[in-house]
Amino acid sequence: MNNRHGDQVTRRQILRTGLSTSLAMGVIGCLSQRNDQASAASRPPNFIIIFCDDLGYGDLSCYGHDKISTPNLDRMADEGLKFTNFYSCAALCTPSRVGLMTGRYQIRSGLTRVLFPNDTVGFPDSEISLAHALKARGYRTAIVGKWHLGHLPPFLPTRHGFDSYYGIPYSNDMKPTPLMRNEQVIEEPAVQSTLTTRYTDQAVRFIKESKGQPFFLYLAHNMPHVPLAVSTKFKGKSAAGFYGDVIQELDWSVGQVLAAIKKHGLDENTIVFFTSDNGPWLTQGKNGGSAGKLRNGKGTVFEGGVREPCIVRWPGKVAPGRVEDRPAITLDLWPTFVKLAGGAIPTDRIMDGKDITPVLLATGKRADEEFFFYIDKQLRAHRSGPWKLVLPPQATKPATQPAKAQPIMLFNLDQDPYEKTNVADSRPDIVTRLQAQIAAFQKTV
Repeated sequence: MNNRHGDQVTRRQILRTGLSTSLAMGVIGCLSQRNDQASAASRPPNFIIIFCDDLGYGDLSCYGHDKISTPNLDRMADEGLKFTNFYSCAALCTPSRVGLMTGRYQIRSGLTRVLFPNDTVGFPDSEISLAHALKARGYRTAIVGKWHLGHLPPFLPTRHGFDSYYGIPYSNDMKPTPLMRNEQVIEEPAVQSTLTTRYTDQAVRFIKESKGQPFFLYLAHNMPHVPLAVSTKFKGKSAAGFYGDVIQELDWSVGQVLAAIKKHGLDENTIVFFTSDNGPWLTQGKNGGSAGKLRNGKGTVFEGGVREPCIVRWPGKVAPGRVEDRPAITLDLWPTFVKLAGGAIPTDRIMDGKDITPVLLATGKRADEEFFFYIDKQLRAHRSGPWKLVLPPQATKPATQPAKAQPIMLFNLDQDPYEKTNVADSRPDIVTRLQAQIAAFQKTV
């Protein structure tokens, strides 16, 4: 007798016994949940990316902030993996997001700068989005939140592998500020004080509606990008002021997502990645967040601009309470998810991301530890193992006055994670080796 027929018999028997309707329905509910859990366990894993905007490395209590309370993220780290050397591929919104969605450095797609509402470009048809790759494997796909890879119809997420979209198509400080559902504007300007709550509600609903099949949810919050906004229930709750209130509401959102996964019996078959697009916008002062002790922030290739908090939870697969010091990057999520879904990595293009399943499962390391960081179209930094080379900007037009010379900088991040001591003069051999690696990489672009 198969399980489905057996459960139908069991339900008839329960109802025949004269048990109360509420008790009968309770037992049926338990059987249904058990079946959901068994069905979920036999499928490839679900994937959830929770992506913040301008969140700093030092903005969470599990990364050292002493005034912002993030109990849900702290618990997520206790139950999973916390990276200490996780990177975004870029220090700005659009370039970092196209890297995440393609598994390729932004220089390859051409989206190397921040897009604005008057731009007429966006996600190229030649690129394969992560959503598109997973949809081809039978996944249900949704994005809730910020897209920022083109707002015109040909570039919207619904044209690039996502079954549904709910959110603002670019940064929340740009005008107009439309809230969209799929390809229709449903609110303009978007009421931002309830945005995090509404995004969370949409995400939880998607999880419930998708529990019967593999799914990919990309929850891309607009916060804590300025202008900051927070719901009434979190206003004034943080000891770190308004910015802290915003972070604590994001933490609440994470808790709601994790609770929904558990409620629907999907806990052990769902991988959740929490991270951010780039470092804190330090020029915004108290509204701009903190990179902790890391150097600089958003818009720079120093660690404060590109090193991000990253927490991964996958019960039963990722060991709880682990801290991972080996480096990884947002580009790695594309090949990691696609391979776990049973898909193949494309061979018709260069894929810069690597499958980091061995890192997640503590069975190995990334295929290499080579990372390249751009500002617009200029390659400005390269990390190779513990070494990081930071290059001065190149002049793009004649200067009206002599610019202050900026030296080549070399840091040993194992010994100097805060990039305080430039050792380029004492280690010319390392400078030469990293410059050669840069030259070889640029030939592939």
